[in-house]
Amino acid sequence: MKLQDGSAPAPRIFASRTLSGNSSSERSLVQTGSSGLSAAAMAEPPVIIWREEVEELLLYRDLVPLLEEALGKFSTRDTEEVIQSVRTAVPLSKHSGFMLLMPTYMEKDAVLCTKFVCMYKREEGSTLPAVNATVVLLDPERGNVKAVMDGEVITAMRTAAVSAISSKLLMDPGAEVLTILGTGTQALSHYNVFTEMFSFKEVRVWSRSIERAESFVRSLKGPVTVSSSVEEVVRGADVIVTVTRCTEPILMGRWVKPGAHVAAVGACRPDRRELDDTLMKEAVVYVDSREGAMAESGDVILSGAEIFAELGDVINRVKPALRNKTTVFKSLGMGIEDAVPAKLIFDKWKAKSSSL
Repeated sequence: MKLQDGSAPAPRIFASRTLSGNSSSERSLVQTGSSGLSAAAMAEPPVIIWREEVEELLLYRDLVPLLEEALGKFSTRDTEEVIQSVRTAVPLSKHSGFMLLMPTYMEKDAVLCTKFVCMYKREEGSTLPAVNATVVLLDPERGNVKAVMDGEVITAMRTAAVSAISSKLLMDPGAEVLTILGTGTQALSHYNVFTEMFSFKEVRVWSRSIERAESFVRSLKGPVTVSSSVEEVVRGADVIVTVTRCTEPILMGRWVKPGAHVAAVGACRPDRRELDDTLMKEAVVYVDSREGAMAESGDVILSGAEIFAELGDVINRVKPALRNKTTVFKSLGMGIEDAVPAKLIFDKWKAKSSSL
């Protein structure tokens, strides 16, 4: 295998050490029979899949149907399909952030995966990243690490893909106007998948900074309307995507047209909001995970809104898609949404490597 510049890649070594055979832990790694090292010790070292390769291998046309299937599996609560707990949050108080750990096991698909993601509240103008994520894929039988891959592209794309699935299921089929509140990484990934999957006649974007909004729009391929007024870009919109870092509501129910669909992605902690009480209580609320929403979503917890269904319930035809109602999909993200693209990327990486 060669790198893009023609040079040979560095050896894919995760960790190594010499076994003395003296300690019990070392002796447990060695078999006494003629077969030599144990299965765990003979496992290949993990590969590292960098951001550029993740971007090359992960495509929405492959990812969306796999995620839709996985959401359905999750909502069956069949432990042979998916075992997943609500993510663990570790405060990083000194650095105004926290680390999330998101493990998932899909027994039938032979997928064991976890994501480590650190999120920070950065000061305006900070050069440090607000989010940093790494996805680790393991062999469920041996327990060894098979691959370590950049998690930022995975997080951005799988989050946007699930929002697009929610819109596919819940928005008015005749939807013409898309509004995106926010201009960060998630705004870009949502713009990309929504314009790839749907044919909107108009796209609107809002940011607190008109300069950031205009810079964001210049990076896009299609025509986009920019405004510094949330109300202005929201009025009359058929689909509204909120991907902000706001901690207090910025989207008011009185501005949202009846029958609109809202994909709410920001405010992923129990003390943060993007949507006001009016919108949360008057809309039909869908989530990716009931347990996750009740533990982590400030929009759900603080408004006291009732959760109608998970997206997987709609996919499994357990609950209806109420397209004629105003709907909110509260996205928190969950481990299975990382496990699915991680397996997809690794399988493509293996196929690509074997052909070189």
